Amino acid sequence: MTQSAPPTTTDPTGGKEPWPALFALCIGFFMILVDTTIVSVATPAIIEDLHASVNDVVWVTSAYLLAYAVPVLITGRLGDRFGPKNLYMLGLTVFTLASLWCGLTGSIEMLIAARVVQGLGASMITPQTMAIITRIFPPERRGAAMALWGATAGVATLVGPILGGVLVDGFGWEWIFFINVPVGLVGFVLALRLVPKLPTHSHQFDWLGVALSGAGMFLLVFGIQEGHQYSWNATIWATIIAGLVVLGLFVLWQSRNRNEPLVPLGLFRDRNFSLANVAISVMGFSITSLSIPIMIWAQVVRGLSPTRSALLLVPMALMTLLLAKFVGGLTDRLHPRLLTAFGFGCLFVGLLCLTFAMTPDTSIWWTVPPMLVFGVGNAFVWAPNSATATRNLPVQLAGAGSGVYNATRQVGAVLGSAAIAVLIDSRLAAEGLPSFSGAEGSGSGAPLPPAVAQAFSDAMATAVLLPVAAFVLGFLAVLFFEKPRHSGYTGVPAAGSAATSSAD
Repeated sequence: MTQSAPPTTTDPTGGKEPWPALFALCIGFFMILVDTTIVSVATPAIIEDLHASVNDVVWVTSAYLLAYAVPVLITGRLGDRFGPKNLYMLGLTVFTLASLWCGLTGSIEMLIAARVVQGLGASMITPQTMAIITRIFPPERRGAAMALWGATAGVATLVGPILGGVLVDGFGWEWIFFINVPVGLVGFVLALRLVPKLPTHSHQFDWLGVALSGAGMFLLVFGIQEGHQYSWNATIWATIIAGLVVLGLFVLWQSRNRNEPLVPLGLFRDRNFSLANVAISVMGFSITSLSIPIMIWAQVVRGLSPTRSALLLVPMALMTLLLAKFVGGLTDRLHPRLLTAFGFGCLFVGLLCLTFAMTPDTSIWWTVPPMLVFGVGNAFVWAPNSATATRNLPVQLAGAGSGVYNATRQVGAVLGSAAIAVLIDSRLAAEGLPSFSGAEGSGSGAPLPPAVAQAFSDAMATAVLLPVAAFVLGFLAVLFFEKPRHSGYTGVPAAGSAATSSAD
C-alpha cells in the first residue's frame, strides 16, 4: 500500500502537478458550502416576501442540508464506481439548474422543493472533491492539500452571510441563488479541463442502508425542528424516538452486512478518523446554528441592513483567509492535537465574548475582537481536522471515508439548523415575545421599544450559547488525536472483506 501511493499521485495527472485540479474542485465546493449559510441573512426578506414563518424559512436551510447529508454516503461510492470526475460534473449541473429554480420560485413550498434538488446536487459534489485529493496527492503532501480544502470549507460557511447581505440589499433575495449560475458554469468548464479521470472500482450498493439512514435522519430532524410548533406532543416524541430506532437499525445492519456496507465500520478503528468525525460534526452544528440568531439580532435589534449585518462576519472571514496558508504549512509538521485544540479554544472564547456584545446599545465595534478570535479558531480547526481525518486511509476507501466525513458534517449542520429554530422560538417565548415573523426591524431602522429590544437581544444572545457549548465537545474530542502515519495506512480492511464485516 505504501509503495503504490506515488503512482496514484502522478499517473492520473499525466505527470503534472495536481494543484490546478484541486483549485478547480474548490470552486464548486466553495459554492455549495456558501449555500449552507447564505440563506441566514436573507431570512427576514424571505419571510416578508413569501409570507412565511421563521420555522418555514429554517426549513429552506434544513431541506437543503438534509438532502445534502443523506445521499452523500452513497454518492461517495458512486464516484468510485463511475468516476469521481463524472459524479462531480453531474452534481455541479444539478446544483446549478436547481439554483436557477430557487431564484425563480414564488412560494415558500416551491423554494423548499428546489432546495432539496440543490442538496442532491451538492451531495454528488462534496465526496468527490475529498476523494480526488486523497488519490492524487501522496500522504506526505496531503496535509497541505487538505489545508486548502478545509480552508475553503471554513471560509465558505462564513462568506455565505456576507455575500447574501450584499445581494439581498442590492438585488433581492432571489440573487443569492442566481449568483450560482455563472459560478457553476465556470466551475464546470474548469473541472472538464483540469480534473483528471481516475480509475474506477466496482461496488455493491447497500440500498437497505441508504433507506434506513435516510428515513432515520428525516424522522429525527423533523421531530426536533417541529417539536416547538406542536408543543412537544406525543406524536413529536414518537417521531424522534422512531428516528433514533431506525438509525440504530442502520448501524446494526452495517455491522451485519457481509457484502459491502454503506458505511464500512472498520473505518472507525482508526482513532483519528473517528475523532475527526466528531469534531467536524460539531463544526457543522455550530457554524450553521450561530449565524441565524446573530443576523436576526443585527437586523431586528440594531436596525442594520442585510449587508451591514453580514459585514459583522468580515473580520472572522478575513482572519480565516489570512491564516489558511500558515496553518496549512503547520498541518504537515505539527501534531494535529495542538492545532485543533487551540482552534476550538479560540472558537469557544470568541463566540462566548460575542454574546456579551449582543445588546441593544453596545457599540458594533465591540463585535470585531471576538470575531477576529473566532476567525483564528476557524482556521486552526477546518484544515488540520480534514487532513487528519483522511491521512491514514488507504486509497480503496477514499470514497467511503470522504462520504462518511462529509455526511457527519452535514448531519451536524442539519441538527444545528433544527435545534437553533427550536431554541430561538423558546427563548422568545421565555422573554414574553411572539415568534419572529420578519416584520420587526429587518434592517428598516425603525427602533424597537427599549424593553422589547433588551428582551429580544437577551433571547438571541442566549441562543448563541448553543454553539458555544458544542465547541466544548469538539475540544474534548481532538485532545485524543494520535500522530498520523504519513506512510499510508493498512489497519483498515478493504471494503467488502470478511474482516471488515465480522469485526464490527
